[in-house]
Amino acid sequence: MKDNRRLDLILAAGIFALIALPWYRVRSGFFSFDWLTDIISSDNLWPGLVQALTGRLQLWPVIILLGATLYLRVTQPPEQRGKALSWIGALGLVWMSIEGLSIGLRGWNWGQLQTMFGDVAGQPAFGAGAVVIGVVFALLIAFGQAERGALKGDAFVIGAITLLVLLVATFVFYPLASMFIGAFQDFDGSFTSEGVLSNIVDPKIWSLSCLIGGNCGVAWRTFFLAICTATGSTLLGLCFALVATRTGFRFKKSLRLLTVLPIITPPFVVGLALTMMLGRSGMVTHWIEALTGWELGRWLYGLTGIWIAQMLSFTPIAFLVLIGVVEGISPSMEEASQTLRSDRWRTFKKVSLPLMAPGLANAFLIGFIESMADFGNPLVLGGSGGVLSTEIFFAVVGAQNDPSRAAVLATVLLIFTLSAFLLQRFWLSGKNFATVTGKGDGGRHAQLPKRVGWPVTAIVIFWGAFTLCVYTMVLFGGFVKLWGLDHTLTFDHYIRAFGITWDGGMNMVGVAWDSFWTTLKIALIAAPLTAAVGLLTAWLIVRQNFPGRSVFEFALMMSFAIPGTVIGISYIMAFNLPPLQMTGTAVILIACFVFRNMPVGVRGGVAAMAQLDASLDEASLTLGASSARTMRKVILPLMKPAILAALVYSFVRAITSISAVIFLVSSKYNMATAYIVGLVENGEYGVAIAYSSVLIFVMIAVIGSFQLLVGERRIRRQASPQFAHDKEKIV
Repeated sequence: MKDNRRLDLILAAGIFALIALPWYRVRSGFFSFDWLTDIISSDNLWPGLVQALTGRLQLWPVIILLGATLYLRVTQPPEQRGKALSWIGALGLVWMSIEGLSIGLRGWNWGQLQTMFGDVAGQPAFGAGAVVIGVVFALLIAFGQAERGALKGDAFVIGAITLLVLLVATFVFYPLASMFIGAFQDFDGSFTSEGVLSNIVDPKIWSLSCLIGGNCGVAWRTFFLAICTATGSTLLGLCFALVATRTGFRFKKSLRLLTVLPIITPPFVVGLALTMMLGRSGMVTHWIEALTGWELGRWLYGLTGIWIAQMLSFTPIAFLVLIGVVEGISPSMEEASQTLRSDRWRTFKKVSLPLMAPGLANAFLIGFIESMADFGNPLVLGGSGGVLSTEIFFAVVGAQNDPSRAAVLATVLLIFTLSAFLLQRFWLSGKNFATVTGKGDGGRHAQLPKRVGWPVTAIVIFWGAFTLCVYTMVLFGGFVKLWGLDHTLTFDHYIRAFGITWDGGMNMVGVAWDSFWTTLKIALIAAPLTAAVGLLTAWLIVRQNFPGRSVFEFALMMSFAIPGTVIGISYIMAFNLPPLQMTGTAVILIACFVFRNMPVGVRGGVAAMAQLDASLDEASLTLGASSARTMRKVILPLMKPAILAALVYSFVRAITSISAVIFLVSSKYNMATAYIVGLVENGEYGVAIAYSSVLIFVMIAVIGSFQLLVGERRIRRQASPQFAHDKEKIV
């Protein structure tokens, strides 16, 4: 029976993990397989069964639960053991969580447990054996529910839901909970509220003295900056979308290309280019001072400079959100308004603009969250006026080393972004903005009225020219010896970053090669994982009706509202100690990228799935295919555009991310963006820009490769060449 076969497989996996795999973490890495030679001599490498037999009593419940599962498999038929299997799986996960969180490297993590149970031997973080057993317990829950007939007994669907819930709980909610709990812990693990209370009322965070001529606290500075950036990027994105769809502008394709550039640009490169143009030694600054005699000073360094850089960085994202919304407004609505004798201005103001509300709200939300989470631009241009993201960074790695302050600041940042996320959902809920129906619509969109068209076109031309100047500075800065002092053309920066020698063979001697290859490998691993998790989640949300589906979707999308800085600090607090210790490894970087970028894959997959009729799934299932085969053979081939979008977005974000990565890199796994930040801090602007330019071209090449690899979606049957030849003969 199929039920017995899948239960046999996970039982075999569990027994193998218990008797053959290291229960605790291997310092050199599991896949190095160095532990095979040391497994006898080192007790930390012993499998779980040996650990239990040699004194670790906390592992016996795991062994007993697996034994009970084996007993049920032998003695009970599937229809009678489902409930018991689900309870065994749930108890196993709960026990492993309690045991792992309670016992640390030196014994009990909390003094109360020491008083109640006496001394206990410390334990390292969970390793491969414990992870496999945890997955086995999760699958026992799923298979038990399937044997009880839940969701038509579809084990694939229930297993996917269970594993996704487990992964999101581990890599989203557990780090956030660790961050909040860590704020109330002293260095010895005891409870203390002193750090939180002293920081939560700190005037440096909450002061509003700027309203009377002083300086505002960092929370309000960040909030005001985010409001300004979200408003400005939304308006500029709307201008670009209107010019691209509602005017006769001749260079529309160039506009679309221009808006893609900042998306594939490392986040602090724009700040560097602005420094070259408008900084104290900038080219434009020198021209203005030479022509007017004005001393511009350091006006760029502060919130003004950060705002300009963020506008350049986030306007393209707003445009990509709004272009589909503007094009999606049915022309018949505008034609109906004009038929009723409204002029073009009144039609635009009363009909077109209100129907763009969902897009405007989404663009504003994205601009607000991206501004809050931005780390690179404030680091380059912040000067003495820091924002929450940089203050969190310096609270962790700076001389103050204040985890409580970092946790408080991260909590404030999270409250701001989650509030914006919830307000946006509340405002759009219950409102209908649908204009496209099944009826044919052959109309054309109304042109913008002149009082709107001319100013919007002028703004777009100015901003487009400004963006081109910024990117010209980016390229130019990598080919001059010393920006602002010596503009002699040279390749020295590229040679220093990516130099190659041929002494007895090819040697990569450039300083950037190590971080470059590390970044490329981690991004290429994270991108397909992100796409797979996101699209599987989208399929479950759209096609499966299970209890708690709306809560499941909201919990997944909420991770989009968590700024990268908060994710970085929460991962450090959660995964720096047992039970899951991953800091300094590639795994923590991959997990960060997957669960940071997953919501985009989910939304893209939901949108793509909405276009596929459910009868396709039903036909496949009716013909005897399983849900897994239906997903693989029917759904995935029709979702190639969504797969490509998820791959491209996740790959680009893995290359360009900095706000979370800056906390998680190590000497062995150093990402390109973190390395470039180090170059900027050391004043090596030329090498930093050369490195960034290479990354831009690499991303363009890999995006093209993804396009070729995924291919195009085929909706129609293609006639074979022989069939076409025979048809010509007949005709």
